[in-house]
Amino acid sequence: MENKQKVILITGASSGFGKATAELLASRGHIVYGTSRKATEHPSIRFLQMDVRDVASVKAGVEQVILQEGRIDVLVNNAGMGIGGALELATEEEIDLQMGTNFRGCVNVCRQVLPQMRKQRTGKIINLSSIGGVMGLPYQGFYSASKFAIEGFSEALSAEVKGFGISVSLVEPGDFATNFTARRVNSSASLENEDYGPIFKRSLSLIEKEENGGLKPDVLARAIEKIVNAKHPRFRYVVANFEQKLSVILKHILPGNCFVNILRDYYKS
Repeated sequence: MENKQKVILITGASSGFGKATAELLASRGHIVYGTSRKATEHPSIRFLQMDVRDVASVKAGVEQVILQEGRIDVLVNNAGMGIGGALELATEEEIDLQMGTNFRGCVNVCRQVLPQMRKQRTGKIINLSSIGGVMGLPYQGFYSASKFAIEGFSEALSAEVKGFGISVSLVEPGDFATNFTARRVNSSASLENEDYGPIFKRSLSLIEKEENGGLKPDVLARAIEKIVNAKHPRFRYVVANFEQKLSVILKHILPGNCFVNILRDYYKS
C-alpha cells in the first residue's frame, strides 16, 4: 500500500461522491483540489472554479494546480449529471448537456492532466462510470450512453498510457443516496407524452426509490481511497449492493435477449 502524500484533483467536489471523497482524502493528509462550477470554499479542500465542458476553463484549472504543486498524482473524474426521459423525445440541448458533461467533461480533464503525468512517468486516473455504463437503463438512455462512452474511452486509454507509468481505473457505482436524484433533469416532453408518460413516471418512481434507499457516499469514498493507495490498482471496481453486483455479473454471462428481458420486466417498460 502506498501512503505518501499525494496531489489529488477531483472534479465535481462540491457535493455527493466528489465531496465525500475529497473530504476523506484530505483528512488522510493528501493535498486535495476540488472543482465546482460555482465559487466554493472549504477548510480542507482547495477549490477551483471549473466547468468541465469548457476546455479553456479546464486548462486554466489544471495549470493552476501544476503551478502551485508541480505535479498531479491522482485525477478523479467525478463531475456528472443525469437527464431522465424517453430517448426519442430528448432535445438536442438535453443530449448535448448529458454527453458534454459526463463524457466530454471526462475527456477534457484527462487530456489536460495527461501531459503532466507523462512528464512525471507516474499517475493514477480514476474515472467514475456507473452500473448504467454496463447496461442500458430505460428512461436514462443518454446517461447510460455517456457512461458506456467513458467505459470504452477508459479501456483504450489504459492501454495507451500504461507504458508511461499511468494507471486508469473505472469505478461503477450502483444506487447511492446523494443529491443526484434531486438534481436529475426530467424531460417535460416525456412526462407529458401520451404513450411514454405513464411508463416513464412508473420507472422514475422506482429509480428514485432505489437511489434514495441506496448506499451512503462514504462507501464510495472509501473505495476510491483504496485505489489511491493501491500499488497496482485494478481496472474495474463495482461499488454497489449485492443485487446490483449480481446484475453486472448476469449481464456478462446471460444470453443478450435473456438479460434485456429481465431489464424490461424490472423497469416495467
